[in-house]
Amino acid sequence: MERKEQVFNPFSITSYMGAEYFCDRVHETEELAGALSNGRNVTLISPRRVGKTGLIHHFFRSLNPKEVQCFYVDLYSTSNLQEFTKVFAQEVLTQRITPFSEQVWSEITHFFGSLRPVWGADPISGMPQCTIDIQPQREEWTLQQIFAYLEKSAVPCYVAFDEFQTIAEYKDVKMEALLRTYIQQLHNVHFVFAGSKKHIMTEMFSSAKRPFYRSTQMMHIDVIEEQTYYAFASKHLALHGQHISEETFHELYTLVDGYTWNMQSLLNRLYQSGVEQIEYNTVLSMLNHILLEEVPSYQMICRLVTDRQLQVLRAVAKEGVVKEPGSNVFLQKHQLGAYSTVRSALLNLLDKELLYQNDDGSYMVYEKFFGLWLKNL
Repeated sequence: MERKEQVFNPFSITSYMGAEYFCDRVHETEELAGALSNGRNVTLISPRRVGKTGLIHHFFRSLNPKEVQCFYVDLYSTSNLQEFTKVFAQEVLTQRITPFSEQVWSEITHFFGSLRPVWGADPISGMPQCTIDIQPQREEWTLQQIFAYLEKSAVPCYVAFDEFQTIAEYKDVKMEALLRTYIQQLHNVHFVFAGSKKHIMTEMFSSAKRPFYRSTQMMHIDVIEEQTYYAFASKHLALHGQHISEETFHELYTLVDGYTWNMQSLLNRLYQSGVEQIEYNTVLSMLNHILLEEVPSYQMICRLVTDRQLQVLRAVAKEGVVKEPGSNVFLQKHQLGAYSTVRSALLNLLDKELLYQNDDGSYMVYEKFFGLWLKNL
């Protein structure tokens, strides 16, 4: 078969590359569009590396920028109100000056004159970049001004706050209550509150004691269906002169439970290899390369937990999924001792995001590659 050369690898693990290189999520995209266009804010929950961030970018890119203005704000690295306000302001200002116009600059000067924005260019992409200096004790006022600015937009504004559960850990302010106060007054701005810590996100939006109680449409996303993913992967491999059978793809998919980031990582390596007929041993070879590269970081994780936590973590990894961690069969098989100490270890591992608890109450290792490495220890 004649190989069609491509200048990049279609299986991205770092960024959104456009609809052609994005697999499925048709229903989820339509659900987001339907909710926000009808004035319903959305709480989007999924485990890490299933693809919620990619879905947000795909959804935003599917919209006409002349009809809707979109802002993506990653809160993962924030720890207080000032940092929240800073990353939010930077995203809004950077989006609004592209393309630049005197009218937009006049608006920014009017609303944000006291912020002292410094304009520059991203050294890699060349795109406009803004850094913000927020005056001390003016964070709440600044945040209020950002929302007021978006509310006055000529078109509706959609704002996605990713890793939204982070605000629950702020110590300097009751951030949920503060945001709720501003957001409930907006009519032209609609929100996606996305998060990966299911128990925290569910508590934030489902507990009558919390400010955001029942204020959004709840939306959970799961892994992409296997046959849909196979059609996507086999098409792009074929364009590169490569073939993978349904059986081999099924084995690959099963290895990582269909988790998008792990799937993309393996497919990215397989594409790079150029192997024309991809067999299961090829998949295992690529997996071993990835695991060897990660050994130092995996060993570091093991040193950061207690011996009992590591013992429980390895036991869960070897089982794949543990439905009854308190059963005598599980405890005795892995010589874990009393369930009271195992339960304490489980709770700590959940808090550290090393384990994940499924909707049915079962446990599994959160990061799929790490789980496979632990299984083989």
